[in-house]
Amino acid sequence: MTDLDQLTQSLARNLKHWRAERGFTLDALAARAGVSRGMIIQIEQARTNPSVGTTVKIADALGVSITTLLDYEQGPQVRIVAAGEAVRLWSTEAGSHTTLLVGAEAPGPFELWDWRLMPGDRSASDPHPPGTVELLQVRTGTLTLVVDGVEHRVPAGSAATFEAKVPHAYRNDGEEPIEMTMSVIIPLAR
Repeated sequence: MTDLDQLTQSLARNLKHWRAERGFTLDALAARAGVSRGMIIQIEQARTNPSVGTTVKIADALGVSITTLLDYEQGPQVRIVAAGEAVRLWSTEAGSHTTLLVGAEAPGPFELWDWRLMPGDRSASDPHPPGTVELLQVRTGTLTLVVDGVEHRVPAGSAATFEAKVPHAYRNDGEEPIEMTMSVIIPLAR
């Protein structure tokens, strides 16, 4: 079984588990996530490997982290993720990428990400559930953070935080790669 097959199987198993745990019907989850009922069915039957955007929408709708949906198995209280085991979820031909380093569920979903954004690249995100907070720290370059249409410059060594319930994007308008670490805290589903 390839890594992608294992990831697809884990996503199917974990989506079924969390949908049942939350008491959501297929239609209810589809409506909350803004994806089709057919897509939920295909994922639960391990017949498709959804986009990162779709996976984020489903995780947000369930009130769990992407890590929880992609976990191969629920492990012990201490979980070490080796560098080669972190999950790369987005990349561009220019060399930009995001890597989900690790995540947790207590008290709600919490994710730690490593980002590399090449000159001229951008990554946009749909609004997350109200109460979702993103924190980031730029290690190299100058990030243009766009939150609800307003641009904010975040130079190397600086940090920023915002409530991510509005459209937001990360953009590299500079000449050097941006490297940053980002945390996402998601409220529990109600």
